[in-house]
Order: sequence, then C-alpha cells, then structure tokens
Amino acid sequence: MSEQHTHTPTISQAEAAAESRVWYAMRVSYRQELKVKQDLDARGIESFIPMKYTLVVRRARRVKVLVPIIHDLIFVLTEPSVMKDLKAHTALPIFYIMNPATRKPVIVPHDQMQNFIAVAGTYDEQLEYIQDDFENLKRGDRVKVMGGLFEGAEGVLLKTRSKHRVVVSIEGIVAVVTAEVHPSLLQKIPG
Repeated sequence: MSEQHTHTPTISQAEAAAESRVWYAMRVSYRQELKVKQDLDARGIESFIPMKYTLVVRRARRVKVLVPIIHDLIFVLTEPSVMKDLKAHTALPIFYIMNPATRKPVIVPHDQMQNFIAVAGTYDEQLEYIQDDFENLKRGDRVKVMGGLFEGAEGVLLKTRSKHRVVVSIEGIVAVVTAEVHPSLLQKIPG
C-alpha cells in the first residue's frame, strides 16, 4: 500500500525574515477584492484597497456603505517568496499587474504607498481618483501638505478652477486627488 504525500510548500521563518516586504499592485477576479482582503487578513498579510462611502438603497432606505473605488485592485505588502507561494498554492484569485517595460510585477515604493494610504485611507468624499491616464499631472510642482487632514502627504500640485489640489499617485496604476488644500498649507519640494 503506497502512502500519498502532499507537499505544502512553506518558507522558513529565517528565510522570510531575510527578505524585505514589498507592496505589490495586484488585480483580483471580478469584484473579489474584499474576499481576497479578508483571506489575506486571516493569514496575517497586510493589504490595502482604496475605498469610498456611497449611498445605496436597502429595504427602501438610503444607507451609506464603504465600497472599493477601483474594482479588482488590491495592494499587498509581503515578502516575494510569500507572494510566490500564495499564487502557486492557494485558490486566491490574484494576479500581478505587470510593468510592460520590464515584464516584472509592479512593486510600489514604500514612500509612495504610505502617501497614497495617508490620503486614500481618509475616505474623504471629495477625493477624486484618476486611473491610468494621469501622466500629464506630473507637470505640476511636487508638493508636501504641511497641515490639515492630508498633512504629510506628498504629491503633484494640480490647480483646477483656481482650487489647489494635490495628486498622490502610484505610478502607472492609480492616483488620488485631495479635496481643496489652502495654498498656505503647501510646501514645494525642491527637485
């Protein structure tokens, strides 16, 4: 009688400690981002989904609910070996967003992700999200918000109809535009 062995790949704690965690920009199967986040949370893996409040009708009543801004998008913070293991040996419907130039998964720098979460994580109803075609916004000055709700966020200044807004972006993936920021709260970043 032969014994069947199932291989569950794991990495040692020492291997995981030697690796640095990185932010992956990922796509998930159709509207599964919240289920994927719940699964990642249960595994102790940090993730972020840009969300907003919206009004929906439930049982003839208008209710404010938190929903993903960009369906099928999730950012995952983990070690490369853990991500490789997740993709190869789980049923999670997650897919790398690939950089077309390098043909490698998009890795979001920690400082960009911190700035993005600082703004997008406020769930401010006046935030505007711009997907894919926001390259022209980089023509503005790089600024840091020095006070108020978005204090500490760095981004590109965008002036629309004499309002000052700051675009905080994850290059090639998504950008978020703040509500109006008074010019006295903005400091130009030399560069």
